[in-house]
Amino acid sequence: MAATAPARPAATDAIDRHSAAPMYDQLRQLIIDGITRDGLQPGDPLPGEHRLCERYGISRTVVRQALAQLEHEGLVERVKGKGTFVSRPRTSEALVHTLIGLFDDVERRGGHVHSDILRHERTDADADVAAALEVPVGSAVIALERLRHVDGEPWSLSTTWMPDAVGAFTLDVDLSEASLYRVLAEHGIRATDGVRSAEATVATHDQAQQLDVSAGSALLRLRSISRDANGTPIEYFVALHRGDRSRFEFQLRQEQSQASLLHVDGDGGTSRAGTVSL
Repeated sequence: MAATAPARPAATDAIDRHSAAPMYDQLRQLIIDGITRDGLQPGDPLPGEHRLCERYGISRTVVRQALAQLEHEGLVERVKGKGTFVSRPRTSEALVHTLIGLFDDVERRGGHVHSDILRHERTDADADVAAALEVPVGSAVIALERLRHVDGEPWSLSTTWMPDAVGAFTLDVDLSEASLYRVLAEHGIRATDGVRSAEATVATHDQAQQLDVSAGSALLRLRSISRDANGTPIEYFVALHRGDRSRFEFQLRQEQSQASLLHVDGDGGTSRAGTVSL
């Protein structure tokens, strides 16, 4: 009786068409294994869709499913017209659940923030700004618009409004390498409580150019109103953070943390549906 040939070891870099695992999930794992095996670093390019189709004998639909899953997991990033790249790790930010600013948040992690000052001037409060700062419409406020860079990379676009009595202290200060909150603290102005919210949005053409992303890319919009010890609003800001670079983490305690359920209507208005303890 002829000896039975030893079983051939399964290929470690091929799609197993007899496996119960979907082909796109197998490809996803093969790409992850390849990144590790080849020692690829953030920003390094990955094979294109056509090359992956040829290499593994699969359809472009399968390739796109695998890349979409990897992108959702934050492991790769796809840039229109350029290709697919190993993703840079997203930085956790404590900006939602604390009253610190981006400058201080990044600094305590050992990073560096630089701000391009796009606008820093005295202007009149429109209806939204007036409501947030609890001042009459048309009141003098200080507007500060900045393109923030973290470790040399465009990170967020923010516009801050302050009552004139607060923001006037900042007008002669170079805030490109400084913390706004520290400048205010030097004049005895400190935030003791406030409300912040985060919501999903997409980049307009102009925002995309400034943040070095594609138009329509995911952004996180952060809104904040900060108050001093007397309950007086001292700052209102709206910041757009790149969704591929940031994630917000919440630290919750059963005794202290609460969340309010807000319904957003088609016109952008909100109504409070209830408060729950977390």
